[in-house]
Amino acid sequence: MVEHRSGSPDTEEAEGSGTAGSTAGASGIAGSEPGASGITGSEPGASGITGSEPGASGIAGSDPDARWLALLMHAAFFLLLGASLTRFLMRHPGEARTPWIIALSITLAVLYLLGPVLGSRPTPRRLTWLGVLVVVWMVLVVLAPSFAWCAVPLFYTGLRILPPRAALALVALLTVFVVAAQLRLADGFDPNLVLAPPAVAAVATAVFVHMQRQAVRQRELAARQRELIDDLLRTRRELAATERREGTLAERQRLSMEIHDTLAQGLSSQQMLLQAADRTWSADPDAARRHVRTATGIAERNLAEARRFVHDLAPADLAEGGGLEAALHALAARESAQAEGVLTVHCHVEGTPHAPLPDRVQSALLRIAQGALANVREHSGASAAGLTLTHLGDRVVLDIGDNGRGFTAEPEGVRGARTVRGHGLPAMRARVRQLGGTLTIESAPGEGTVLSAEVPLTTTEDPT
Repeated sequence: MVEHRSGSPDTEEAEGSGTAGSTAGASGIAGSEPGASGITGSEPGASGITGSEPGASGIAGSDPDARWLALLMHAAFFLLLGASLTRFLMRHPGEARTPWIIALSITLAVLYLLGPVLGSRPTPRRLTWLGVLVVVWMVLVVLAPSFAWCAVPLFYTGLRILPPRAALALVALLTVFVVAAQLRLADGFDPNLVLAPPAVAAVATAVFVHMQRQAVRQRELAARQRELIDDLLRTRRELAATERREGTLAERQRLSMEIHDTLAQGLSSQQMLLQAADRTWSADPDAARRHVRTATGIAERNLAEARRFVHDLAPADLAEGGGLEAALHALAARESAQAEGVLTVHCHVEGTPHAPLPDRVQSALLRIAQGALANVREHSGASAAGLTLTHLGDRVVLDIGDNGRGFTAEPEGVRGARTVRGHGLPAMRARVRQLGGTLTIESAPGEGTVLSAEVPLTTTEDPT
């Protein structure tokens, strides 16, 4: 049973060309759809045309434009189906096959609506649905060639669901039916009707596959970008954690040096004075009281240093004003007073600075002087010591000398490895090294000791 043509040959020829034109137009809609992902069968986990089905996985769920294009594709299918049915009813009223055409059209519409319910993956149920859908359409095309117009949405349904080879085979089969339908509607053989549908189908398929591959590459690029961003963030976090650890260690080292050069030395002096007072309390109360008063003075200085630690960790002598020179003079006078004639400390300044010394340099040199004099007082047995601050334009030098018993100077690493007690010299070296300077020690048994700290003023300071 075939559909009888009605109207002029021009009308039928226009319909035939209209079928090809609608194929091209529908392929344009489908081919231009952005974000199309790979053919489902060929890309594991990849969805079909993005947004071609409601509820399909992929970018459609998050891309409003893709959802609108999906609605447009569905609307195009039902518009083509409705137009084909309307044309048949208008041109063939009252024919015996009309109930079959209407029933098959409704069946095709219902089957198409069931597609989103079955999901987008090529499951057996999904493949069975596609087979039934194509068979119903083929029967409609045999009964009424006008329904060939609905082939374009079926092209993309097959491309979306089937593996590449099976999808291309389905497209070829649908194209054959479209060509046959167009030839049935034409008056005689028309090469355009034979060549145009395959050409349009080939172009539409090529565009679809290209969009799939582009979407896959875009997803891969986005995944690589996310990995790079994650690596960058992880590296930044690790770098920040490393910097925090290094800063914590540097601050601990600095605090240990500050405490050693101030509070620890002061507590050691107080201990010695109180022990001396205890020994002479009965025999010489006046001397014992002097020791106690001296220990009280040291305690006051230590209290000032402790408060200064809490405030900004700057030396108390520098905080009182007058700069490094005044602080060294005050230190020499205080050490001489506390020694009560056992040790005399002199201070001498040579040269004039071109500019005020940086606070960090002043603080470091004062701490070095405090630590060196503490060592002189506790270990050297000297009766005289001297502080000499020399300004040499591009550098400043602090010399601390004494006339004590001296010692055999050893290399830094050897001494540091063998020394059980004594944080003073390592702390001094660390302070000078942080400022880019050098620390030298000249000593020999019976000849006293000279410690020299040289700090450049033009070298950038170590940020630690």
